[in-house]
Amino acid sequence: MTNQLKEYFQKWKKIVDQGLNTYLPPSSSNTILKAMRYSVFAGGKRLRPILVIAGAQICNLDGKKALPTACALEMIHTYSLIHDDLPAMDDDDLRRGRPTNHKVFGEGIAILAGDALLTYAFDLIAKNGKMLGQNCPLAFVVESIAQGAGFKGMVGGQALDLRMDKGRWLKQKPKKQIEILKKVHESKTASLIEASLVSGAYLADAGQDKIKKLLSYGKKIGLAFQIADDILDLIGDKKLLGKKGSDLENKKLTFPAIFGIEKSKTKAAQLIQEAKEELKVFGKKAQILKDLADYIVERTY
Repeated sequence: MTNQLKEYFQKWKKIVDQGLNTYLPPSSSNTILKAMRYSVFAGGKRLRPILVIAGAQICNLDGKKALPTACALEMIHTYSLIHDDLPAMDDDDLRRGRPTNHKVFGEGIAILAGDALLTYAFDLIAKNGKMLGQNCPLAFVVESIAQGAGFKGMVGGQALDLRMDKGRWLKQKPKKQIEILKKVHESKTASLIEASLVSGAYLADAGQDKIKKLLSYGKKIGLAFQIADDILDLIGDKKLLGKKGSDLENKKLTFPAIFGIEKSKTKAAQLIQEAKEELKVFGKKAQILKDLADYIVERTY
């Protein structure tokens, strides 16, 4: 990570955390709010909200003016993690080194905490539109985020991932395996990253040419990000815990499972280079997004 990118993340992560603490104030009596805060403040780099801010800035809007939508994207991401960890989904006991939400609050409250985060996110997006006034194309912001998070995006990708879980993808022909793999990752991971970038750009009232470039950049870094995660699951857990990652154990459909680690690394590097090419239209303002693209691969090996 370059010094410039590190400083950028530190600055905006602090601002996002302050925003999240304002929107989700501490409570000793509201169980749902406590469950929401438990997972929202469990750690994480705040990648998606920072992408909202970067998407706004690259299109000439003050990043702080996109803060409610940035926080909304983190809430949507957190809701997906809470539900992912449930016994009916990935059945995980730990998330970022802490017991998962349902292990602390029970399955019912965990489901409702995720539901509450998702619905509250759109409340914040609406408030952001009001802040920016009549010139804000709020309908496009809502549409991009709803599609990125819904059955056309993240939820649809998760559903397909579940269908292919526990080695079921191995029954498909090799060409079909690759097709399904790409569909899962484009939907489950890349779609919300795309939505984060373009929602910031829409808040800045950017033109369609810039929106298309950011969509393409987002899809490519989203795929590379997931490949990096797939590789980390194989080699990261071995370094830290001395055992194989859960993806291998559960026979999950991943890039390394089909292509191996080295070819997966090559594919990620290729995607990052293509993503950076999409940013030429933004000139020097794109440096942070270029640095971020490089970091996605560098964090893996």
